[in-house]
Amino acid sequence: MNLADKVLAVNNDLPIRTDAPVHSGKVRSVYWLTEADSKRLIKEKGYDVPSDTALAIMVISDRISAFDCIWTGKDGMRGVPGKGAALNAISNHWFKLFKAQGLADSHILDIPHPFVWIVQKAKPVMIEAICRQYITGSMWRSYVKGEREFCGIELADGLVKDSKLTELLQTPSTKGVLQGIPGVPAVDDVNITRKNIEDNFAAFNFKSVDDIALYEKLLTEGFDVISTALADIDQVFVDTKFEFGYVKDIDGNDKLIYMDEVGTPDSSRIWDGAQYRAGNVVENSKEGFRQWLLNHFADADILLNKDRMNERLALAADNELPVDVLMHVSKTYIDLAEKITGEKIILSDNPKAEIITILREQYQLID
Repeated sequence: MNLADKVLAVNNDLPIRTDAPVHSGKVRSVYWLTEADSKRLIKEKGYDVPSDTALAIMVISDRISAFDCIWTGKDGMRGVPGKGAALNAISNHWFKLFKAQGLADSHILDIPHPFVWIVQKAKPVMIEAICRQYITGSMWRSYVKGEREFCGIELADGLVKDSKLTELLQTPSTKGVLQGIPGVPAVDDVNITRKNIEDNFAAFNFKSVDDIALYEKLLTEGFDVISTALADIDQVFVDTKFEFGYVKDIDGNDKLIYMDEVGTPDSSRIWDGAQYRAGNVVENSKEGFRQWLLNHFADADILLNKDRMNERLALAADNELPVDVLMHVSKTYIDLAEKITGEKIILSDNPKAEIITILREQYQLID
């Protein structure tokens, strides 16, 4: 079988029973189940949620996005083999660890297939919750230009690229375009301060001011849990993005949870520990792919300058990347997932057919 056939690139065309449009993001697609199917599954599967909870099927793909573009490869490679299964396996592992250590739940109720989550509907907190333990990436680029304040936090002079910060920094930004918040520009992914959040907590979907401190606590604790576990396999947890939301518990009370994905090579920077101690930065995350793209194209500014988005989209559409580049990303993701979980990532011959069979026969969600 052709390796390209094992890639799940299109994940928004599954015949799952739904009466709402399929929401397709850069990597995942979400199918909202009918009210009847949600109620039936909650009862049949014994999910620990109120009986009227809205459920969705979330299907991950093997697509790879970087710089807000989807990239493809030669020989029909429309994604990265094993990427979707690796990302889900890593997130599942951390979510279970968070719950076991008493941090908070996630939105996942069931895992029918390595590419599939059954999730409960959450109201997202409109913040990209970013934690940084080292100065690198966009923060370093701004620091070199003379910026010293990040999200209301003052950094000292004299910091060195890729060095460990004296404390874990929380540098939140907006999730999506938020209108009408004083002092917060109505553009996607803009840095915000804690005071911005406090003064406008409801606009960010927090239920109370007190929940800001809870989100910060869960952010720090989640980072520490992952950082400690990664250190055990000699990996450095550099920075990461968390997302939070509210769901109803079994008694109908609001509960703040982790959602989306956590601690993956897509949402984090992770460095090889031995190499870092030797003075080298070796990326075990998507950052390595980003750096390859920046070095590969003659005009890197297209990838970094948001004002050149049309050129960037054209660049991604018009350039099929070498297969060995995508296979290097595949090896990075699969190796990391297997180290973290202690289990093999098996490449399915036909993931879409497997998903359809399981959702039809075990969940009765496909006619």
